[in-house]
Amino acid sequence: MALCAGSGAYCLLRMRSGVEEQRRTAGGEALMGFGMAVMALPAAVLDPPRGVWLGYAAVFAAAGLRVAWAARRGPHHLHHVVGALAMVYMSAAMVAAPGGHGAHGGAGVPVVTGALLLYFAGHVLLSGARLAPVGAVAGTGDVVSVSGATALADRPELALVCRLAMSMGMLAMLLAL
Repeated sequence: MALCAGSGAYCLLRMRSGVEEQRRTAGGEALMGFGMAVMALPAAVLDPPRGVWLGYAAVFAAAGLRVAWAARRGPHHLHHVVGALAMVYMSAAMVAAPGGHGAHGGAGVPVVTGALLLYFAGHVLLSGARLAPVGAVAGTGDVVSVSGATALADRPELALVCRLAMSMGMLAMLLAL
């Protein structure tokens, strides 16, 4: 929950970037991060009525449609489509669960949950591999630094870390489903 909220906060910072495509992507990722953080709150802290879960499903369905439209510009957006659909799926599972939010475990369709678990596990592994230092100088262990002029909001490795954190959060939420 904390990782997703922190990722959402950093994505809000990325919305100040000078790169238009990054600003556009960061808004959707901020929504996803904060949405995941709220959905991951334990039932002891927040146990919303079923109507709220329907609201989550509607918000993420709309976000998914918007991102699906953007996916025609590049394959990176397809990950966001899958993420939005996973959020819709989990929200719908909470609506259908007999005890609502507090009834984690056994909600959802096992095949769909399994497919989403495989997808996000693969995303975590690939994202982690991309974060491995490739600019290391042989024998020294030092990493060649990125330009000091790069703004915090325009650091692609931090954006990747946010996506990695949100995928790990998605894995945890799907396992709890």
